[in-house]
Amino acid sequence: MALDDRNGVWKSGKGKGRHTPKGRQIEDQAWDEVRALLGDSPRRRDLLIEFLHLIQDEYGHLSAAHLRALAEEMRMAQAEVYEVATFYAHFDVVREGEVPPPALTIRVCDSLSCELAGAQQLKQALEDGLDPSEVRVLRAPCMGRCDTAPVLEIGHNHIDHATPEKVQAAIAADDTHAHVPDYEDFAAYKAAGGYAKLEEIRTGGDFETIQQELLDSGLRGLGGAGFPSGRKWGFVRAEAGPRYLAVNGDEGEPGTFKDRYYLERTPHLFLEGMLIAAWAVEAETCFIYMRDEYPAVLDILAREIKALEEAGIVAEGYIDLRRGAGAYICGEESAMIESIEGKRGLPRHRPPFVAQVGIFNRPTLVNNVETLYWVARVLREGKEILSSVERNGRKGLRSYSVSGRVKNPGVHLLPAGSTITDIIEACGGMLDGHSFKAYQPGGPSSGLLPAHMDDIPLDFDTLQPHGSFIGSAAVVVLSDQDSAKEAALNMLRFFEDESCGQCTPCRVGCEKAVKLMQADKWDQGLLEELSQAMVDASICGLGQAAPNPIRLTMKHFPDEV
Repeated sequence: MALDDRNGVWKSGKGKGRHTPKGRQIEDQAWDEVRALLGDSPRRRDLLIEFLHLIQDEYGHLSAAHLRALAEEMRMAQAEVYEVATFYAHFDVVREGEVPPPALTIRVCDSLSCELAGAQQLKQALEDGLDPSEVRVLRAPCMGRCDTAPVLEIGHNHIDHATPEKVQAAIAADDTHAHVPDYEDFAAYKAAGGYAKLEEIRTGGDFETIQQELLDSGLRGLGGAGFPSGRKWGFVRAEAGPRYLAVNGDEGEPGTFKDRYYLERTPHLFLEGMLIAAWAVEAETCFIYMRDEYPAVLDILAREIKALEEAGIVAEGYIDLRRGAGAYICGEESAMIESIEGKRGLPRHRPPFVAQVGIFNRPTLVNNVETLYWVARVLREGKEILSSVERNGRKGLRSYSVSGRVKNPGVHLLPAGSTITDIIEACGGMLDGHSFKAYQPGGPSSGLLPAHMDDIPLDFDTLQPHGSFIGSAAVVVLSDQDSAKEAALNMLRFFEDESCGQCTPCRVGCEKAVKLMQADKWDQGLLEELSQAMVDASICGLGQAAPNPIRLTMKHFPDEV
Protein backbone atom coordinates (compact mmCIF):
# COMPACT_ATOMS: atom_id res chain seq x y z
CA MET A 1 0.00 0.00 0.00
CA ALA A 2 1.25 3.46 -0.84
CA LEU A 3 2.06 5.62 2.17
CA ASP A 4 -0.37 8.32 0.97
CA ASP A 5 -3.31 5.90 1.14
CA ARG A 6 -2.97 5.11 4.80
CA ASN A 7 -5.71 6.53 6.97
CA GLY A 8 -4.62 8.66 9.82
CA VAL A 9 -1.10 9.36 8.58
CA TRP A 10 -1.85 12.67 6.81
CA LYS A 11 -4.29 15.18 8.21
CA SER A 12 -6.76 16.80 5.88
CA GLY A 13 -7.08 19.93 8.09
CA LYS A 14 -4.77 22.95 7.95
CA GLY A 15 -1.60 22.42 9.94
CA LYS A 16 -0.90 24.38 13.11
CA GLY A 17 2.75 25.10 12.38
CA ARG A 18 4.15 28.69 12.20
CA HIS A 19 3.84 30.57 8.91
CA THR A 20 6.17 33.40 10.02
CA PRO A 21 9.42 33.56 11.96
CA LYS A 22 9.22 34.07 15.70
CA GLY A 23 9.20 37.60 17.02
CA ARG A 24 7.93 40.95 15.74
CA GLN A 25 6.96 40.85 12.08
CA ILE A 26 8.15 43.41 9.58
CA GLU A 27 5.58 45.87 8.25
CA ASP A 28 5.89 46.86 4.61
CA GLN A 29 4.99 50.51 5.16
CA ALA A 30 7.53 50.96 7.95
CA TRP A 31 10.16 49.22 5.85
CA ASP A 32 9.49 51.51 2.90
CA GLU A 33 9.72 54.56 5.18
CA VAL A 34 13.05 53.45 6.63
CA ARG A 35 14.50 52.71 3.21
CA ALA A 36 13.40 56.13 1.98
CA LEU A 37 15.19 57.81 4.91
CA LEU A 38 18.39 55.81 4.50
CA GLY A 39 18.50 56.36 0.75
CA ASP A 40 21.78 55.26 -0.82
CA SER A 41 23.72 55.28 2.46
CA PRO A 42 25.79 52.14 2.98
CA ARG A 43 24.14 49.85 5.53
CA ARG A 44 27.22 49.77 7.74
CA ARG A 45 26.95 48.72 11.37
CA ASP A 46 28.80 51.83 12.59
CA LEU A 47 26.09 54.09 11.06
CA LEU A 48 23.32 52.68 13.26
CA ILE A 49 23.11 55.74 15.54
CA GLU A 50 23.07 58.09 12.53
CA PHE A 51 20.14 56.10 11.10
CA LEU A 52 18.30 56.19 14.42
CA HIS A 53 18.65 59.98 14.35
CA LEU A 54 17.09 60.09 10.88
CA ILE A 55 14.02 58.23 12.10
CA GLN A 56 13.75 60.20 15.36
CA ASP A 57 14.05 63.52 13.49
CA GLU A 58 11.45 62.56 10.89
CA TYR A 59 8.80 60.99 13.12
CA GLY A 60 9.56 62.40 16.57
CA HIS A 61 10.09 58.95 18.05
CA LEU A 62 11.29 55.43 17.25
CA SER A 63 8.32 53.12 16.77
CA ALA A 64 8.63 49.37 17.22
CA ALA A 65 7.74 48.94 13.54
CA HIS A 66 10.54 51.28 12.43
CA LEU A 67 13.08 49.58 14.70
CA ARG A 68 12.04 46.21 13.25
CA ALA A 69 12.42 47.57 9.72
CA LEU A 70 15.81 49.12 10.50
CA ALA A 71 17.04 45.81 11.93
CA GLU A 72 15.94 44.07 8.72
CA GLU A 73 17.62 46.69 6.55
CA MET A 74 20.84 46.53 8.56
CA ARG A 75 20.78 42.71 8.83
CA MET A 76 21.02 43.04 12.60
CA ALA A 77 19.18 41.44 15.51
CA GLN A 78 16.23 43.48 16.73
CA ALA A 79 17.54 43.17 20.27
CA GLU A 80 20.82 44.83 19.27
CA VAL A 81 19.08 47.76 17.60
CA TYR A 82 16.76 48.13 20.59
CA GLU A 83 19.53 48.12 23.18
CA VAL A 84 21.41 50.87 21.32
CA ALA A 85 18.27 52.98 20.85
CA THR A 86 17.33 52.75 24.53
CA PHE A 87 20.84 53.55 25.78
CA TYR A 88 20.77 57.16 24.56
CA ALA A 89 18.57 59.83 26.16
CA HIS A 90 17.62 61.59 22.93
CA PHE A 91 15.89 58.59 21.37
CA ASP A 92 12.23 57.96 22.26
CA VAL A 93 11.38 54.29 21.78
CA VAL A 94 7.63 53.65 21.54
CA ARG A 95 6.25 50.11 21.65
CA GLU A 96 2.98 48.89 20.20
CA GLY A 97 0.02 50.31 22.09
CA GLU A 98 2.05 53.12 23.67
CA VAL A 99 1.29 56.77 23.00
CA PRO A 100 4.09 58.62 21.18
CA PRO A 101 5.49 61.71 22.91
CA PRO A 102 4.03 65.11 21.95
CA ALA A 103 5.41 66.79 18.85
CA LEU A 104 7.27 69.37 20.95
CA THR A 105 9.76 68.61 23.72
CA ILE A 106 11.27 71.14 26.12
CA ARG A 107 14.42 70.08 27.94
CA VAL A 108 15.22 72.16 31.03
CA CYS A 109 18.83 71.99 32.19
CA ASP A 110 19.08 71.18 35.90
CA SER A 111 22.84 71.03 36.35
CA LEU A 112 24.48 73.11 39.06
CA SER A 113 24.70 76.53 37.35
CA CYS A 114 21.13 76.34 36.10
CA GLU A 115 19.84 75.08 39.44
CA LEU A 116 21.48 78.06 41.15
CA ALA A 117 19.65 80.28 38.63
CA GLY A 118 16.22 78.76 39.36
CA ALA A 119 15.89 75.85 36.95
CA GLN A 120 13.60 73.84 39.23
CA GLN A 121 11.15 76.72 39.58
CA LEU A 122 11.28 77.27 35.81
CA LYS A 123 10.53 73.62 35.10
CA GLN A 124 7.61 73.63 37.54
CA ALA A 125 6.17 76.79 35.97
CA LEU A 126 6.35 75.24 32.50
CA GLU A 127 4.69 72.03 33.67
CA ASP A 128 1.90 74.03 35.27
CA GLY A 129 1.42 76.37 32.32
CA LEU A 130 1.64 74.07 29.28
CA ASP A 131 -0.66 71.35 27.98
CA PRO A 132 1.18 68.03 28.52
CA SER A 133 -0.62 66.50 25.55
CA GLU A 134 1.02 69.07 23.27
CA VAL A 135 4.32 69.85 24.98
CA ARG A 136 6.57 67.51 26.95
CA VAL A 137 8.76 69.07 29.66
CA LEU A 138 11.83 67.09 30.73
CA ARG A 139 14.77 67.67 33.03
CA ALA A 140 18.07 67.41 31.20
CA PRO A 141 21.79 67.50 32.02
CA CYS A 142 24.17 70.32 31.14
CA MET A 143 23.67 71.89 27.70
CA GLY A 144 26.97 73.75 27.66
CA ARG A 145 25.44 77.20 28.12
CA CYS A 146 26.10 77.67 31.84
CA ASP A 147 27.02 81.33 31.38
CA THR A 148 23.41 82.13 30.39
CA ALA A 149 21.61 80.06 33.04
CA PRO A 150 18.87 79.03 33.35
CA VAL A 151 18.78 77.44 29.92
CA LEU A 152 16.33 75.20 28.12
CA GLU A 153 16.04 73.67 24.68
CA ILE A 154 12.69 73.86 22.88
CA GLY A 155 13.00 71.50 19.95
CA HIS A 156 16.53 72.41 18.86
CA ASN A 157 16.30 76.08 19.85
CA HIS A 158 18.23 77.00 22.98
CA ILE A 159 16.73 79.80 25.05
CA ASP A 160 19.21 81.60 27.28
CA HIS A 161 18.14 83.23 30.55
CA ALA A 162 14.92 81.29 30.00
CA THR A 163 11.53 82.33 31.34
CA PRO A 164 8.03 80.93 30.78
CA GLU A 165 7.25 84.07 28.75
CA LYS A 166 10.16 83.42 26.38
CA VAL A 167 8.97 79.85 25.94
CA GLN A 168 5.43 80.92 25.14
CA ALA A 169 6.74 83.40 22.58
CA ALA A 170 8.92 80.74 20.93
CA ILE A 171 5.98 78.32 20.73
CA ALA A 172 3.74 81.00 19.23
CA ALA A 173 6.38 81.82 16.60
CA ASP A 174 7.16 78.13 15.94
CA ASP A 175 10.77 79.00 16.78
CA THR A 176 12.06 75.52 17.50
CA HIS A 177 15.14 75.31 15.27
CA ALA A 178 18.79 75.96 16.05
CA HIS A 179 20.03 79.53 15.69
CA VAL A 180 23.44 79.58 13.99
CA PRO A 181 25.56 82.52 15.21
CA ASP A 182 27.86 84.60 13.02
CA TYR A 183 31.24 82.92 12.67
CA GLU A 184 34.41 82.99 10.57
CA ASP A 185 33.62 80.83 7.54
CA PHE A 186 36.04 79.15 5.15
CA ALA A 187 36.38 82.10 2.79
CA ALA A 188 37.19 84.55 5.60
CA TYR A 189 39.62 82.16 7.28
CA LYS A 190 41.41 81.37 4.02
CA ALA A 191 41.71 85.08 3.18
CA ALA A 192 43.42 85.68 6.52
CA GLY A 193 46.09 83.05 5.83
CA GLY A 194 44.20 80.01 7.00
CA TYR A 195 45.38 76.54 5.86
CA ALA A 196 48.73 77.96 4.69
CA LYS A 197 50.45 76.17 7.60
CA LEU A 198 48.65 72.91 6.75
CA GLU A 199 49.75 73.20 3.11
CA GLU A 200 53.33 73.95 4.19
CA ILE A 201 53.37 70.91 6.50
CA ARG A 202 51.83 68.63 3.89
CA THR A 203 54.37 69.59 1.24
CA GLY A 204 57.55 69.54 3.30
CA GLY A 205 56.82 69.11 6.97
CA ASP A 206 58.97 67.06 9.29
CA PHE A 207 57.12 65.14 12.02
CA GLU A 208 59.88 65.37 14.64
CA THR A 209 60.15 69.14 14.19
CA ILE A 210 56.38 69.66 14.49
CA GLN A 211 56.20 67.35 17.50
CA GLN A 212 59.01 69.18 19.27
CA GLU A 213 57.35 72.55 18.62
CA LEU A 214 54.23 71.34 20.40
CA LEU A 215 56.19 69.80 23.27
CA ASP A 216 58.19 73.01 23.70
CA SER A 217 54.97 75.05 23.82
CA GLY A 218 53.78 72.94 26.76
CA LEU A 219 50.45 72.11 25.09
CA ARG A 220 48.60 69.36 26.96
CA GLY A 221 45.29 67.63 26.33
CA LEU A 222 42.54 70.09 27.25
CA GLY A 223 39.69 67.62 27.54
CA GLY A 224 40.74 66.95 31.11
CA ALA A 225 43.51 64.33 31.02
CA GLY A 226 46.34 66.81 30.41
CA PHE A 227 48.61 64.41 28.49
CA PRO A 228 51.34 66.17 26.44
CA SER A 229 49.87 66.40 22.95
CA GLY A 230 53.00 65.87 20.87
CA ARG A 231 53.93 62.75 22.83
CA LYS A 232 50.50 61.18 22.24
CA TRP A 233 50.96 61.74 18.51
CA GLY A 234 54.23 59.82 18.66
CA PHE A 235 52.61 56.83 20.36
CA VAL A 236 49.93 56.53 17.68
CA ARG A 237 52.31 57.13 14.79
CA ALA A 238 54.53 54.29 16.03
CA GLU A 239 51.68 51.79 15.64
CA ALA A 240 51.16 49.94 12.37
CA GLY A 241 48.49 51.42 10.10
CA PRO A 242 45.79 51.98 9.14
CA ARG A 243 45.24 54.65 11.80
CA TYR A 244 42.35 56.95 12.64
CA LEU A 245 41.83 60.27 14.37
CA ALA A 246 38.84 60.89 16.64
CA VAL A 247 37.87 64.32 17.94
CA ASN A 248 36.14 64.22 21.30
CA GLY A 249 33.50 66.94 21.02
CA ASP A 250 31.22 65.43 23.65
CA GLU A 251 31.66 68.34 26.04
CA GLY A 252 29.25 67.04 28.66
CA GLU A 253 30.96 67.89 31.97
CA PRO A 254 28.51 70.26 33.70
CA GLY A 255 29.93 73.76 33.77
CA THR A 256 32.00 73.31 30.58
CA PHE A 257 31.32 75.26 27.40
CA LYS A 258 34.74 76.32 26.07
CA ASP A 259 34.67 74.00 23.03
CA ARG A 260 31.28 75.35 21.95
CA TYR A 261 32.59 78.89 22.44
CA TYR A 262 35.45 78.35 19.98
CA LEU A 263 33.49 76.28 17.46
CA GLU A 264 30.74 78.89 17.22
CA ARG A 265 33.31 81.58 16.43
CA THR A 266 36.41 80.17 14.72
CA PRO A 267 35.68 76.59 13.59
CA HIS A 268 38.48 76.54 11.03
CA LEU A 269 41.24 77.04 13.61
CA PHE A 270 40.05 73.76 15.09
CA LEU A 271 39.65 72.09 11.68
CA GLU A 272 43.15 73.10 10.54
CA GLY A 273 44.59 71.83 13.82
CA MET A 274 42.71 68.56 13.33
CA LEU A 275 44.05 68.11 9.80
CA ILE A 276 47.60 68.79 11.01
CA ALA A 277 47.14 66.11 13.69
CA ALA A 278 45.74 63.76 11.04
CA TRP A 279 48.84 64.39 8.90
CA ALA A 280 51.06 63.70 11.91
CA VAL A 281 49.63 60.24 12.53
CA GLU A 282 48.80 59.55 8.87
CA ALA A 283 45.13 59.03 9.72
CA GLU A 284 42.93 57.43 7.06
CA THR A 285 39.78 59.15 8.38
CA CYS A 286 39.00 61.92 10.86
CA PHE A 287 35.93 61.26 13.00
CA ILE A 288 34.39 64.26 14.78
CA TYR A 289 32.07 63.12 17.57
CA MET A 290 29.92 66.12 18.49
CA ARG A 291 27.29 66.15 21.22
CA ASP A 292 23.67 66.40 20.13
CA GLU A 293 23.13 69.29 22.56
CA TYR A 294 25.12 71.51 20.15
CA PRO A 295 22.83 71.67 17.07
CA ALA A 296 24.26 75.00 15.90
CA VAL A 297 27.80 73.59 16.03
CA LEU A 298 26.71 70.50 14.09
CA ASP A 299 25.23 72.79 11.43
CA ILE A 300 28.41 74.91 11.26
CA LEU A 301 30.70 71.89 10.99
CA ALA A 302 28.58 70.25 8.28
CA ARG A 303 28.73 73.44 6.20
CA GLU A 304 32.44 74.03 6.67
CA ILE A 305 33.47 70.42 6.08
CA LYS A 306 31.62 70.63 2.76
CA ALA A 307 33.52 73.85 1.98
CA LEU A 308 36.82 72.07 2.66
CA GLU A 309 35.80 69.26 0.30
CA GLU A 310 34.79 71.70 -2.43
CA ALA A 311 38.10 73.54 -2.05
CA GLY A 312 40.02 70.30 -2.45
CA ILE A 313 41.68 70.54 0.96
CA VAL A 314 40.21 67.16 1.97
CA ALA A 315 38.70 64.35 -0.04
CA GLU A 316 34.97 63.81 0.21
CA GLY A 317 34.21 61.69 3.26
CA TYR A 318 37.67 62.11 4.81
CA ILE A 319 36.09 64.02 7.70
CA ASP A 320 33.24 61.95 9.15
CA LEU A 321 30.96 64.06 11.41
CA ARG A 322 29.12 61.94 13.96
CA ARG A 323 26.26 63.11 16.15
CA GLY A 324 25.97 62.00 19.76
CA ALA A 325 22.60 61.19 21.25
CA GLY A 326 22.63 62.39 24.85
CA ALA A 327 25.07 60.29 26.88
CA TYR A 328 27.67 61.96 29.13
CA ILE A 329 29.63 58.73 29.36
CA CYS A 330 30.60 59.13 25.70
CA GLY A 331 33.01 61.85 26.79
CA GLU A 332 35.18 58.96 28.00
CA GLU A 333 37.36 58.20 24.99
CA SER A 334 36.74 54.48 24.71
CA ALA A 335 32.98 54.92 25.23
CA MET A 336 33.06 57.55 22.48
CA ILE A 337 34.76 55.06 20.18
CA GLU A 338 32.09 52.47 20.94
CA SER A 339 29.47 55.06 20.02
CA ILE A 340 31.28 55.95 16.78
CA GLU A 341 31.08 52.25 15.96
CA GLY A 342 27.30 52.44 16.39
CA LYS A 343 27.12 50.75 19.78
CA ARG A 344 26.15 51.61 23.33
CA GLY A 345 28.68 53.97 24.89
CA LEU A 346 30.20 51.53 27.35
CA PRO A 347 33.80 52.25 28.42
CA ARG A 348 36.30 49.57 27.50
CA HIS A 349 38.63 47.84 29.93
CA ARG A 350 42.22 48.99 29.54
CA PRO A 351 44.79 47.98 28.47
CA PRO A 352 44.87 47.94 25.50
CA PHE A 353 44.64 51.72 25.14
CA VAL A 354 42.89 53.39 22.25
CA ALA A 355 46.23 54.57 20.82
CA GLN A 356 46.79 50.88 20.05
CA VAL A 357 43.25 49.48 19.68
CA GLY A 358 40.71 52.18 18.94
CA ILE A 359 38.12 52.66 16.19
CA PHE A 360 37.54 49.38 14.34
CA ASN A 361 40.36 47.94 16.49
CA ARG A 362 42.92 50.17 14.81
CA PRO A 363 45.36 52.69 16.41
CA THR A 364 43.45 55.90 17.08
CA LEU A 365 44.54 59.38 18.11
CA VAL A 366 41.90 61.01 20.34
CA ASN A 367 42.12 64.76 20.85
CA ASN A 368 39.83 67.35 22.39
CA VAL A 369 38.42 70.25 20.33
CA GLU A 370 40.30 72.97 22.21
CA THR A 371 43.55 71.01 22.06
CA LEU A 372 43.38 71.02 18.25
CA TYR A 373 42.44 74.70 18.26
CA TRP A 374 45.73 75.40 20.06
CA VAL A 375 47.67 73.08 17.73
CA ALA A 376 46.81 75.39 14.85
CA ARG A 377 47.59 78.53 16.84
CA VAL A 378 50.94 77.26 18.15
CA LEU A 379 52.12 76.18 14.71
CA ARG A 380 50.87 79.37 13.03
CA GLU A 381 51.96 81.88 15.68
CA GLY A 382 54.83 80.13 17.44
CA LYS A 383 55.25 78.18 20.64
CA GLU A 384 55.73 81.42 22.58
CA ILE A 385 51.98 82.14 22.63
CA LEU A 386 51.81 79.50 25.36
CA SER A 387 55.34 79.02 26.69
CA SER A 388 55.99 82.72 27.28
CA VAL A 389 52.97 83.16 29.59
CA GLU A 390 53.77 82.45 33.25
CA ARG A 391 51.90 82.92 36.51
CA ASN A 392 52.47 81.39 39.93
CA GLY A 393 55.14 79.14 38.47
CA ARG A 394 52.81 77.74 35.80
CA LYS A 395 53.19 78.26 32.06
CA GLY A 396 50.57 78.58 29.35
CA LEU A 397 46.99 79.72 28.95
CA ARG A 398 43.71 78.14 30.06
CA SER A 399 40.19 78.68 28.80
CA TYR A 400 38.18 78.79 32.01
CA SER A 401 34.43 78.23 31.59
CA VAL A 402 33.07 80.31 34.47
CA SER A 403 29.48 80.39 35.73
CA GLY A 404 27.56 80.77 38.96
CA ARG A 405 27.47 83.84 41.21
CA VAL A 406 29.75 86.14 39.21
CA LYS A 407 28.87 89.30 37.29
CA ASN A 408 30.29 88.32 33.90
CA PRO A 409 30.23 84.55 33.40
CA GLY A 410 31.69 83.13 30.19
CA VAL A 411 34.91 81.76 28.72
CA HIS A 412 37.88 83.68 30.12
CA LEU A 413 41.32 83.08 28.60
CA LEU A 414 43.77 83.55 31.48
CA PRO A 415 47.26 82.40 32.48
CA ALA A 416 47.24 78.75 33.50
CA GLY A 417 48.42 79.59 37.02
CA SER A 418 45.42 81.79 37.79
CA THR A 419 43.73 81.31 41.16
CA ILE A 420 40.01 81.47 41.84
CA THR A 421 40.57 85.04 43.05
CA ASP A 422 42.02 85.96 39.65
CA ILE A 423 39.13 84.26 37.87
CA ILE A 424 36.44 86.00 39.91
CA GLU A 425 38.20 89.31 39.30
CA ALA A 426 38.26 88.62 35.54
CA CYS A 427 34.50 88.05 35.76
CA GLY A 428 33.93 91.48 37.29
CA GLY A 429 33.61 90.19 40.84
CA MET A 430 30.78 88.50 42.69
CA LEU A 431 27.16 89.38 42.04
CA ASP A 432 25.88 92.22 44.17
CA GLY A 433 24.69 90.96 47.53
CA HIS A 434 26.68 87.72 47.28
CA SER A 435 29.81 86.75 49.19
CA PHE A 436 32.23 84.12 47.89
CA LYS A 437 31.71 80.78 49.68
CA ALA A 438 32.93 77.88 47.53
CA TYR A 439 33.88 76.86 44.01
CA GLN A 440 33.90 73.89 41.71
CA PRO A 441 37.30 74.02 39.95
CA GLY A 442 36.79 71.50 37.15
CA GLY A 443 33.25 70.19 36.83
CA PRO A 444 31.34 68.04 39.35
CA SER A 445 34.07 65.39 39.12
CA SER A 446 36.39 67.85 40.91
CA GLY A 447 34.06 68.40 43.88
CA LEU A 448 33.84 71.62 45.92
CA LEU A 449 36.59 73.68 47.52
CA PRO A 450 35.98 76.40 50.15
CA ALA A 451 36.60 80.11 49.62
CA HIS A 452 39.61 80.21 51.93
CA MET A 453 41.48 77.92 49.50
CA ASP A 454 41.77 80.81 47.09
CA ASP A 455 45.50 80.78 46.44
CA ILE A 456 45.81 77.50 44.54
CA PRO A 457 46.78 77.85 40.85
CA LEU A 458 44.00 76.22 38.82
CA ASP A 459 46.08 74.10 36.48
CA PHE A 460 47.12 70.52 35.84
CA ASP A 461 48.74 68.76 38.81
CA THR A 462 48.15 71.58 41.32
CA LEU A 463 44.81 70.44 42.74
CA GLN A 464 45.50 66.72 43.21
CA PRO A 465 47.12 67.23 46.65
CA HIS A 466 43.79 68.72 47.76
CA GLY A 467 41.69 65.78 46.48
CA SER A 468 40.54 67.62 43.36
CA PHE A 469 41.71 68.34 39.80
CA ILE A 470 41.30 70.94 37.05
CA GLY A 471 39.69 68.64 34.47
CA SER A 472 38.17 70.74 31.70
CA ALA A 473 38.43 73.96 33.79
CA ALA A 474 34.68 74.19 34.39
CA VAL A 475 34.53 76.70 37.25
CA VAL A 476 31.25 77.25 39.10
CA VAL A 477 31.29 79.89 41.86
CA LEU A 478 28.96 79.55 44.88
CA SER A 479 28.03 82.27 47.35
CA ASP A 480 26.85 82.53 50.93
CA GLN A 481 23.30 82.11 49.62
CA ASP A 482 24.05 78.58 48.37
CA SER A 483 24.25 75.23 50.14
CA ALA A 484 27.35 73.11 49.62
CA LYS A 485 25.33 70.08 50.66
CA GLU A 486 22.66 70.73 48.02
CA ALA A 487 25.33 71.42 45.41
CA ALA A 488 26.99 68.07 46.14
CA LEU A 489 23.62 66.32 45.89
CA ASN A 490 23.03 67.96 42.51
CA MET A 491 26.37 66.59 41.31
CA LEU A 492 25.65 63.05 42.50
CA ARG A 493 22.20 63.07 40.91
CA PHE A 494 23.93 63.89 37.65
CA PHE A 495 26.31 60.95 38.03
CA GLU A 496 23.41 58.68 38.99
CA ASP A 497 21.59 59.59 35.78
CA GLU A 498 24.66 59.35 33.57
CA SER A 499 26.25 56.14 34.84
CA CYS A 500 26.31 53.74 31.91
CA GLY A 501 25.41 50.88 34.26
CA GLN A 502 28.17 48.57 33.09
CA CYS A 503 29.88 48.19 36.47
CA THR A 504 28.15 47.66 39.80
CA PRO A 505 30.31 50.00 41.95
CA CYS A 506 29.29 53.00 39.85
CA ARG A 507 25.73 52.00 38.95
CA VAL A 508 24.69 51.03 42.48
CA GLY A 509 27.13 53.33 44.25
CA CYS A 510 25.78 56.54 42.70
CA GLU A 511 22.19 55.53 43.45
CA LYS A 512 23.04 54.62 47.03
CA ALA A 513 24.99 57.85 47.52
CA VAL A 514 22.03 59.97 46.39
CA LYS A 515 19.75 58.23 48.88
CA LEU A 516 22.22 58.70 51.73
CA MET A 517 22.83 62.37 50.83
CA GLN A 518 19.12 63.18 51.00
CA ALA A 519 19.14 62.59 54.76
CA ASP A 520 19.09 65.59 57.10
CA LYS A 521 22.40 64.39 58.53
CA TRP A 522 24.79 62.35 56.44
CA ASP A 523 26.07 58.98 57.63
CA GLN A 524 29.63 60.05 56.95
CA GLY A 525 31.23 56.72 57.84
CA LEU A 526 29.02 54.83 55.41
CA LEU A 527 29.46 57.45 52.69
CA GLU A 528 33.25 57.24 53.03
CA GLU A 529 33.13 53.44 52.82
CA LEU A 530 30.92 53.68 49.73
CA SER A 531 33.23 56.30 48.18
CA GLN A 532 36.29 54.11 48.65
CA ALA A 533 34.58 51.13 47.01
CA MET A 534 33.61 53.28 44.01
CA VAL A 535 37.12 54.68 43.62
CA ASP A 536 38.76 51.27 43.89
CA ALA A 537 36.44 49.21 41.72
CA SER A 538 34.77 51.38 39.07
CA ILE A 539 35.81 50.73 35.47
CA CYS A 540 36.21 54.33 34.34
CA GLY A 541 36.64 57.86 35.58
CA LEU A 542 32.93 58.52 36.12
CA GLY A 543 32.63 56.15 39.05
CA GLN A 544 36.15 56.84 40.26
CA ALA A 545 35.60 60.62 40.45
CA ALA A 546 31.93 60.67 41.50
CA PRO A 547 32.79 60.49 45.24
CA ASN A 548 34.84 63.72 45.10
CA PRO A 549 31.85 66.00 45.82
CA ILE A 550 30.94 63.77 48.80
CA ARG A 551 34.40 63.68 50.31
CA LEU A 552 35.25 67.34 49.82
CA THR A 553 31.89 68.49 51.18
CA MET A 554 32.36 66.37 54.31
CA LYS A 555 35.90 67.70 54.69
CA HIS A 556 35.34 71.41 54.09
CA PHE A 557 31.69 71.95 55.01
CA PRO A 558 31.14 69.62 58.00
CA ASP A 559 28.61 71.97 59.59
CA GLU A 560 26.21 71.41 56.67
CA VAL A 561 26.24 67.62 56.62
